[in-house]
Amino acid sequence: MAGVHIQNLHKSFGTTEVIKGVDLDIKDHEFTVFVGPSGCGKSTLLRLIAGLEDITAGTLKIGDRVVNDIAPAKRQIAMVFQSYALYPHMTVFQNIAFGMRHIKGKDVIRARVQETAEMLKIEHLLERKPKSLSGGQRQRVAIGRALVRDPEVFLFDEPLSNLDAGLRVEMRMQIARLKTKLNKTMIYVTHDQVEAMTLADKIVVLQGGKIEQVGAPLELYNHPRNMFVAGFLGSPRMNFIDITLLEASATSIKTHLPGNKVLTFPFPVDEKNHTIQPNQPLTLGVRPEHCVECAPEEALFSGKVRLVEHLGSEIYAFIRIESGDSVLVRTAGDHPVKIGDIMHVTFDTKLAHLFHPDTELSLNYAH
Repeated sequence: MAGVHIQNLHKSFGTTEVIKGVDLDIKDHEFTVFVGPSGCGKSTLLRLIAGLEDITAGTLKIGDRVVNDIAPAKRQIAMVFQSYALYPHMTVFQNIAFGMRHIKGKDVIRARVQETAEMLKIEHLLERKPKSLSGGQRQRVAIGRALVRDPEVFLFDEPLSNLDAGLRVEMRMQIARLKTKLNKTMIYVTHDQVEAMTLADKIVVLQGGKIEQVGAPLELYNHPRNMFVAGFLGSPRMNFIDITLLEASATSIKTHLPGNKVLTFPFPVDEKNHTIQPNQPLTLGVRPEHCVECAPEEALFSGKVRLVEHLGSEIYAFIRIESGDSVLVRTAGDHPVKIGDIMHVTFDTKLAHLFHPDTELSLNYAH
């Protein structure tokens, strides 16, 4: 088993640079998830680790070996693709066993395939062909084909994106169990932040071929480095509201909110990393679950409800506040809110975030 170590990695297709100097250390046994919007470079980075794309510049190590010029088959990795990539003319048994062609002894191969199939609960499907399987069953076969090779590193390229919502939940549970049982280095690519938050030991947020932030799921959720990370992680996404700086001190930041309200945030500005001046615009970030309905005299924001989404256990209410910004409030499923109501909202300043208008960096990020 081995970690993956990436230093100043670049990848260009012609004159287009898609991976721009990535530095990353993935520890042995760690489950790391690459997330980001379409086109951010997460799948390209995974393919560079797999050896399916040539590295333009930089160093890639798996364990103690530099693998820049080592063929994929010799990297001790196994990859599960978004498309199942099963051989339609082969049975499930033959598909799983395909990666063991180099192993001698039919009994050894059969025993390992049987063990893998039981782990994935597909032992009763071994004699079937892929066309007779459901999407979730096919994906388990594809995972089984990777597992049976017993690699040092597992790579998953959006393996659940072709499944419906129910199957995604089921397969996510399967992968979580495998993570615990196998205790191997795993790298997982997804655009689904729910998968990232529930599976990862460490999340790598990518944008434009660069890493925006690396950390544990709750670390990134509670302490985003910038507006991109804050907006990308969290469902529903964070509210962003334009406000104005009044005064910054060594202990607090005083601001002017829409509706002529003054609010002080109990954290200092790191002057080494941020230069801000009085009357400068800032962006306030507040998560919908931290917005709480209150009495009018206690409100930090007030607005008319423009849209209500009923989700059973909870309700999303979209309100238009004094500045014209739209604010989403998440509340209990039995709340009697309706379109046209006036909603008054407050929040805990300790749970809020302030972002610089030019750099979009968080003023209260712990550098």
